[in-house]
This record gives sequence, C-alpha cells and structure tokens, in this order.
Amino acid sequence: MKKVIYICSIIACFSCDKINLLRSEGAQKRNEPIVASVGEAKLYLSDVDGIVPKGTAKNDSLVLIKSFITTWAKQQLLLQKAENNISEGQSNQIDQLVKDYKESLYINDYKESLINQQLDTIISDESIAQYYLRNKENFRLNEELLQIKFIYFGKDFLDKEEAIKKFKSSEIEDLEELENLTINFKDYQLRDSTWITYDKFLLKIPPFRYEKKENLLKKSKFIQKEDSLGVYLVAVNGVLKRNDIAPISYIKNNIKQLILHKRKIELVREIEKTLINDAIKNNEFKEY
Repeated sequence: MKKVIYICSIIACFSCDKINLLRSEGAQKRNEPIVASVGEAKLYLSDVDGIVPKGTAKNDSLVLIKSFITTWAKQQLLLQKAENNISEGQSNQIDQLVKDYKESLYINDYKESLINQQLDTIISDESIAQYYLRNKENFRLNEELLQIKFIYFGKDFLDKEEAIKKFKSSEIEDLEELENLTINFKDYQLRDSTWITYDKFLLKIPPFRYEKKENLLKKSKFIQKEDSLGVYLVAVNGVLKRNDIAPISYIKNNIKQLILHKRKIELVREIEKTLINDAIKNNEFKEY
C-alpha cells in the first residue's frame, strides 16, 4: 500500500515529459518502478502513463490512479482464480475459440486486402437501372414519399406578392427570377424532382404538423401556410404511398451498395476457387 501511494505521488508530481523519459529509458530492460503486483503479474509506471489528464489537481490525480490500479488488480485476481479453477476441457475449448477467432481475423484481413485491390467499384447508371428493373418488387416503400418545392420567408419580406406570383408560375423564367430572391428566404427548395419522406417534410414545414395526413398526401400546385415567424409556400408535385415501388432516384445509393456487395461475394468465391486450384496444381493440397 505504501508503495502504491509512493508511486502515485511520483506520477502526480512529475511532469508528463519526465514520465515519458522514465518509460523510454526503462522500456528495454523493463526495470522501471512497479506500481502494483498480483502474484506474478506486475503493473509498471509506464502502464499508468496517460491515465491522468494534463492539468488535473494532485488529489484528483491520486484518486484516478488509485481507481485504475484497483480495477487492474481485480481483473488480475479474477483471471488468476479463473485459470486455477478452470477444467482442462474448458481451457481447451477456450483455446480453440481463441485460435478460431485469430484465424478468422487473419483470413478476413487477407480477404479485405484482396478485395480492395481487385474489386471493381465503378457502377454505371445502366447497371443500376438494370438491377432496379430486375428487382423492383424488393423496393416497396415502408413510408410515404413526397416531391415538393417550397419557400419560407419572414413576415417582413417586402416582395411577398411577387414571390407568390412567381412561385405559382410554371414558366422557367419565373423560376429563375424566384431563384434570384433566395438570398431573402429563410429556407427553400425550388427543384421538385427530389423525393423526401413525409416525416422530413413535416420537419421542413412545421405548420403542416397540425394538418390531416390525407390532406397532404396528394398533389397540390399551391399551399400557403403561416406561423409566428413567417410564411410557407408549398407545391406538392408527386406522392408515393406505403407499399408503392420506390423511385430509382430515391434508392440509387442503396442499389450501388447491393451491387458492390454482390460483387464482393462473387470475388471472394473466385479467390477461394483459385486458391484451391493452385494448391492442387502445386501439390500443396491433397485429399486422402
């Protein structure tokens, strides 16, 4: 106990540079001060380096280090008790589990290395479209989607009537002029080809949280809503309900990941097949 307090005092008083110096000088021979021991297991000064953040008060440092030492001691005591009381069969089983896990780590790391070197990650729009057409039924929605355009401006916005007029228009020139006003908007989305979920729609336009859902899940050229902070102009260009097939633009990234996953599986199978064939050819693999 006196040794622990002594070493804790050393750590609390020394600067981090001095601790690092002790560690670098004694690392080779491991003849640095011992902080604690449990049986043959030893906790060295360098093992507790970094436990105490810079600038920590001396008393707090001692508490942190003492807590670390106690936790380490508990772990060592439990480990030693477990080793002394475990049966040979259980020990062999654990050794096998460790061996299997180690082998899996090696194999998976090797496979990932080969995959990173050989996997074709370029996926064309044509490949995505073909995959989508072949698997459409797998892409049914579990939530509603909307295509909207909207603008949100403060109640003190001077060009309110002009903005409403241009928002209602379907002319490209009016849309372009409306885009020139966006610097005055609090939020906006003027290109209505993007699909968003119904929940995100409500987050963007809070006043609609109090509307009946069925009133919003339908096409509408113009809706105007206000709250205490400003005015919302909304147009709903498209609606998709639950169980409808998702549009390709909405799930494009998902399809890319599915194609990549399929390529990975095929590549791993090819790698394994090549390994077996090469081993047989080189007389490294034999069946008896």
